[in-house]
Amino acid sequence: MLVRIFLLIKSREGVDFTILNITGIFVIGLLYDLINAVYAGIPLAVYLWLVPEKVFQRPGHYYALVIFFFFISFSLLFNGIAEWFFWDEFSARFNFIAVDYLVYTTEVVGNIYESYPIIQILFLTAIFSALIVFLLRRNILNAHATYTPFKKRSITFVSYAVLIILISVFVSDRYHRFSNNAYVNELAGNGLYELFSAYRHNELDYEQFYKRLDNKDTFLKLRELVKTPEATFTSSNPLSIERYITNSEPEKKLNVVLISVESLSAEFMGHFGNENGITPFLDSLADNSLLFTNLYATGTRTVRGLEALSLCIPPTPGQSIVRRPDNENLFSIGKVFESKGYKSEYIYGGYGYFDNMNYFFGNNGYEVVDRVALKDDEIDYENIWGVADEDLFDLALKELDKNTLKSPVFAHIMTTSNHRPFTYPEGRIDIPSHTNRKGAVKYTDYSIGRFIKQAEKKPWFNNSIFIIVADHCASSAGKTEMPVDKYHIPMLIYSPAYIEPGVMNRLMSQIDVGPTLLGLLNFSYKSKFFGYDIFKLESGRERAFISTYQSLGYLTSEELIILEPQFKSQSVSFSASLDPTTMKKSGRLDEAIAWYQGASYSFKHGLLK
Repeated sequence: MLVRIFLLIKSREGVDFTILNITGIFVIGLLYDLINAVYAGIPLAVYLWLVPEKVFQRPGHYYALVIFFFFISFSLLFNGIAEWFFWDEFSARFNFIAVDYLVYTTEVVGNIYESYPIIQILFLTAIFSALIVFLLRRNILNAHATYTPFKKRSITFVSYAVLIILISVFVSDRYHRFSNNAYVNELAGNGLYELFSAYRHNELDYEQFYKRLDNKDTFLKLRELVKTPEATFTSSNPLSIERYITNSEPEKKLNVVLISVESLSAEFMGHFGNENGITPFLDSLADNSLLFTNLYATGTRTVRGLEALSLCIPPTPGQSIVRRPDNENLFSIGKVFESKGYKSEYIYGGYGYFDNMNYFFGNNGYEVVDRVALKDDEIDYENIWGVADEDLFDLALKELDKNTLKSPVFAHIMTTSNHRPFTYPEGRIDIPSHTNRKGAVKYTDYSIGRFIKQAEKKPWFNNSIFIIVADHCASSAGKTEMPVDKYHIPMLIYSPAYIEPGVMNRLMSQIDVGPTLLGLLNFSYKSKFFGYDIFKLESGRERAFISTYQSLGYLTSEELIILEPQFKSQSVSFSASLDPTTMKKSGRLDEAIAWYQGASYSFKHGLLK
């Protein structure tokens, strides 16, 4: 309550002081405070339920309760102080930005230590916490004086547990968003509740934190941006980008094997300047493939790459859609292939519950095949992430052998070996396991080569197309906030019978991979994708999207526009003739907003289903 009052005073110039707003701030706010108190009491409730009588009635046990109350008082006070500083920067309760802070603890702790008198704050918080416990000492002592039998405690605890379940099922963070005033809605919330809610929902609300246009203007601009020569809109609905993609040539019902490679930066390949020889097979394959040299990943994590490759949508702020609630029945590449009579599979060498992959792919047009499908004698090596890549590809071969007898197959294979701790079976390459990333890259290259060579002996090979692309780069660190080169990834499309070797140098986003692939197959289909078929796109319209959890980058051949929380934006020029201050006049800023706002709005309002 005190935090709410202080934040209200702090934000008084932005708050609409109406009876409805003030009542909502404190009545709804009290509701969330009580709910948060129920959650906060769980550790004490469990302890008091299970503690034996002989322990509870020892004289020293009283001090255990005193320590608990000191800890909870300290936590609440420190949380209030943290909320004050967070509000000072973002004018909001804790949200996914705060969750992001918890992910990057080293940087955040260092920043806090350098920005605030943290030692003095901790000391004063401890003093006030001790004072609170001192004032409550008689209440704690009186509560400790009476022992309740276990049976009676169990009835109380079950009632408490039922209350927690009911709250978890029926209460969400949307109830405090009752006003048109953003400050009012935030004040009616509870910081700790919002923190855990943000972690659970993995989303940073675009409209609340980023530069935006009117939704109608956004989609008017977006429809203009997604329109390509082969596309015709299927609806006059101003908020719809659904269009029919027409390819006049006969469709090629080829088997499609899409290999997304863990952390394969373009800089690892010899074709992009690497002199360490760690991708000998991929470099040799590139000479016989269609090589894409100017492709950029949308993010820095596997789930972001999987989102781009399956949904063909720009990254939305916060967590990938793969890990969010309400991500079922979305329009996906898997569903397009399914509509063409294909069997769509997602094949993964680890346990697919990780990062919500099983649920996402299983509910969006794919059949999931993961580590569970392998018997112990089919595994040469595994670590925490999953089986070695060669075992994964053996599983993929088995699936392809079985399923291509019945129908064409679309198989999305996700590798794992190029990931810390960089371990793999010994004797495959000349770099010992657990040495460094170079060894992991070379082992994955070996495994892909082994897979392709085995596939070439299969009866389905000549009727297949192979796409090898990275999910993201190995590192996103650089001197700038969003170093463009750290998002640069390779892609090879290999099909000796159908794809002529060559090089595609045009700027391209990871979300363009799907539409480009479907174009190479001459598929005609209804599309809700945001991506382009790069071979059909008019010259000069190329763009790419790169992102972190918070920053959204819009990349063109001349500049990088970055959208950031607190309605900020900046432009980085790649051309000596381009002045970043002309960004607004050039219209590129509105383009960036339209893409990102449109993607966020579409997911949030079910337009991708």
